[in-house]
Amino acid sequence: MSFLIRPTTDAAETADATQARRTSRSPGAPTVVALLPAHNEEVGLPAALDSLAAQTRPPDRVVVIADNCTDRTVEIARERGVEVVETVGNRFKKAGALNQVLADLVPTLEGSDQVFVMDADCLLDPPFLETALAHLSKDPGLGGCGGVFRGGPGGGLVGTFQRNEYARYARDVRRLKGKALVLTGTSSMFPVRVLREVVAAREAGTLPDASGHHQVYDTQVLTEDNELSLALQHLGYRILAPAACTLETEVMPTWRMLAQQRLRWKRGALENLFDYGWTRTTARYWGRQLLSLLAVAVTIVYLTSIVVGLLVGLELQPFWLALSLVFVLERVVTVRARGWRQMLLAAPLVIEMVFDMYLQLVQARAFWQATLNSRRKW
Repeated sequence: MSFLIRPTTDAAETADATQARRTSRSPGAPTVVALLPAHNEEVGLPAALDSLAAQTRPPDRVVVIADNCTDRTVEIARERGVEVVETVGNRFKKAGALNQVLADLVPTLEGSDQVFVMDADCLLDPPFLETALAHLSKDPGLGGCGGVFRGGPGGGLVGTFQRNEYARYARDVRRLKGKALVLTGTSSMFPVRVLREVVAAREAGTLPDASGHHQVYDTQVLTEDNELSLALQHLGYRILAPAACTLETEVMPTWRMLAQQRLRWKRGALENLFDYGWTRTTARYWGRQLLSLLAVAVTIVYLTSIVVGLLVGLELQPFWLALSLVFVLERVVTVRARGWRQMLLAAPLVIEMVFDMYLQLVQARAFWQATLNSRRKW
């Protein structure tokens, strides 16, 4: 596939600037290229670019991939002095946009160079790139480094629930010392040599390739970041989300948008597992899916027993009281980092349980759709 590169500055000037950055570092230092796929991101793009510029180790190149934009995304990127690529004939959203650029970019880079993929509505904390680059440079067994995200402002109560959810996720990742299940699509860095290996493995048939195009991202899946994470691990690489690789991402402002987002995430993850089947790598992912189903069942039994007991006037048994206390402590402790207000919100249990049950219903729907194998769509 071809694409159009429309730089904001003179090509010679850009080349000179890149060379100056390289010579200012030690010989052999890797080049870092940041790719920001953007579809109508005129609102969030300036802050995202500012967060890249404020990195303790800024990228050597920043490329905004304008995908079928109808707003001022292209103009804003040009005004900021970064490279702009406008996709041509892309029908595969983010994955397709990235593939168009990677197909031409990767052959021009060294194997030790790094490609950083970042959503155009995210804000990186300053140490992100330096931390990810340090881990990837010293550990050849890493296939990529991803971010640990927190929720941005807005969204009212549903936004608050998501921020608490993300805080719990970040706590879990820290406790596991960066061991992550997925390199999140919000922000991840990959060595060029690893991306080349992924393409070669798809072409050789050792990795699933539903699109049949033998590219880095499979454009026929709903969750391209989750699929790529599985691909890296099946090639023998580990994935990591270091504690210092933090960022802010947007929250869904409505319940409807949240359901659409999570249905795509959860169904996409299931379909990725179906594509890969049962392997040593996917075993723990299948295990987590089973635990999710059990969590739905346990929650239903717990709530049903409480409601029935209250309706018929039965006294709550010590077992259920103790279980409720455990639930309360878990909810309160896991949002401690967000302050006492969120701890108070979590304490009544029933408030956040509405959010949990909502997500579990979405999970059940994802299982149903994936099992029926209905048509994948965005």
